[in-house]
Amino acid sequence: MRFVTYATADGDRTGVLNGDLIHALPEGTSLIELLGPTLRQAGRRALTEPADVVALADVTLQAPLPRPPSLRDCLCFLDHLRACRKAVGESETLERTWYQIPAFYFANPATVVGPYDEVPLSPGSAWFDFELEIGAVIGTAGRDLTPEQAEDGIAGYTLFCDWSARDLQSLESQLRIGQAKGKDGATTLGPWLVTPDELPFGPDGRPALQVRAEVNGELVGASRTDAMDWSFGEVISYASRGVELQPGDVFGSGTVPGCCLLEHLDIGDLAAFRGWLKDGDVVSLRAEGLGEVRQTVRAVAPPHPLAARPDPTAPPRRARVNPAASALPYTKGLHRVGEGVWAWLLPDGGYGWSNAGLIAGDGASLLVDTLYDLPLTAEMLSGIRPVTDQHPLSHAVLTHANGDHTHGGQLLPGSACVIAAEGTAHEMRTEMAPELTTALQVMDLGPTLTPYLRDRFGRFDFGGIRLRAPDRTFDRRLTVDVGGREVCLLNLGPAHTEADTVVHVPDAGVLFAGDLLFIGCTPIVWSGPLANWIAACDAMLGLGASTVVPGHGPVTDADGIRAVRDYFGHIVEQADAAYAKGLDFQEAAFGVDLAQYASWLDAERIVVNIYRRYREIHADQAVLDRFALFGLMAEWDRRRQSPAPRKAARL
Repeated sequence: MRFVTYATADGDRTGVLNGDLIHALPEGTSLIELLGPTLRQAGRRALTEPADVVALADVTLQAPLPRPPSLRDCLCFLDHLRACRKAVGESETLERTWYQIPAFYFANPATVVGPYDEVPLSPGSAWFDFELEIGAVIGTAGRDLTPEQAEDGIAGYTLFCDWSARDLQSLESQLRIGQAKGKDGATTLGPWLVTPDELPFGPDGRPALQVRAEVNGELVGASRTDAMDWSFGEVISYASRGVELQPGDVFGSGTVPGCCLLEHLDIGDLAAFRGWLKDGDVVSLRAEGLGEVRQTVRAVAPPHPLAARPDPTAPPRRARVNPAASALPYTKGLHRVGEGVWAWLLPDGGYGWSNAGLIAGDGASLLVDTLYDLPLTAEMLSGIRPVTDQHPLSHAVLTHANGDHTHGGQLLPGSACVIAAEGTAHEMRTEMAPELTTALQVMDLGPTLTPYLRDRFGRFDFGGIRLRAPDRTFDRRLTVDVGGREVCLLNLGPAHTEADTVVHVPDAGVLFAGDLLFIGCTPIVWSGPLANWIAACDAMLGLGASTVVPGHGPVTDADGIRAVRDYFGHIVEQADAAYAKGLDFQEAAFGVDLAQYASWLDAERIVVNIYRRYREIHADQAVLDRFALFGLMAEWDRRRQSPAPRKAARL
């Protein structure tokens, strides 16, 4: 039999599903009251003498048990755990304890939702996921049960979805006291409770159901439930030790292997990942004999922030102050830099704190770059409204593919034409999903890299970002008419990235240099070659702009361009000399003389820059991914931040 709970004007009703009709039990009867030896008898009576008959299509189904007495989620499928570990780069070999006792945790009965209810994203999460599971509902109270007794006490089964905030889960796991807000968002039960006699079971007594999970109609995973390592009888028996289980207690099976997003993440190929769930995504989960749940994910308001406690063991860090001088105040917000031209500045110019620009013509305007997250971009778009209300945004230029210049694109007006170099568009298509950047905030990457990344990336919100692809691309040069005003786009890359566009406004003498210029902070060569960057500096100088807005740092002029060009000349000289001495690139980077550039913020980027130069000199150098390079930068920074050891005093 299939039992349902459905909404009416007078409250929830319980019924038995017969084809497309619901045969209702008397008003005031809840499913939890029926659980036990007489459940089927009550169901048969409803089928022959219903208190009411309604069409399934005419009602709203609730969870079969809208508020179960308790909710435990188990881990019956060890292959799920192995796949999750592999996804995040950990060993698939499990500790012996996983084979000795079954695992479960207590979930929150107050967050149970129905099979077609909208599901709220967990506040503050950018890594929202689903887990297709099977739920077993206890029908008979008992304690200290054998596995056979536990199996016999199951009243029925239902689809179970454990909605999971993977980033919060990752962060909270470092506390080593169990699940918290990462598993506290929602649990779906439904669409109905099916008695065991209607389901197929394997010879070992495990439910043998085919299951399927889809997001927006796209298959995520398909599997079978009889691959359980721990049976429901075993996990319920374990949970009943010294504890009285109650009718209506729900046990989730844990994720059927392959039926969640996390298992399809490959830390070695992040660009291939489809991305986590976002507002508007529709998740459909099906199981043979148990039906289908279909739910839409919805965004929620951000959480109220909590201030971190001071760590008494953390070494003091030097204050971050951008040392570059500027004729304009280096403060957050909109600054006029020319006739009808403005810069939006974000001090201090370090990771993610990038600049943008606005160029106004007659009844139209062009935005140069968005910002690193949606709140920062929304704040900027609000701040430039005094201009854009009179000169609506008609164009936006993305100078390169890095997220701190592209992540806010979805907030731009749909009518605005987004333009980028073809190389930028290519990188945007092939880079990892934006929300994966949250890894820099939540993953435990060791005692040196973890605090380094959290210090630099911890204040950004990477949730809900959907990259907006360029509407128009170009190769090397493009002239755009912005309300009768000529704006010139020049792709001077590859250097910082695969393509690096500068935006020149000839009639105002203003140049937006994108990340070809870091002023008062250290540039980083993700692509190179370094010679291209030096040539790009010469090309920018040749434009003769009197005012130059960098991608990071305060507004500058030709002297700022020369400073960056000279920095790279110095790096080439230092790297080439170290290579000639037979030093490897790490020895060269950790022993480099930065000279006058030592005061620039994020000086540790020298590691990447010397690595890139060594790769140019000798292509057989080992290839390092960005996590490895970040690890070396963190170590370089740690050594420079550490006070020099004191010499022992003579006695």
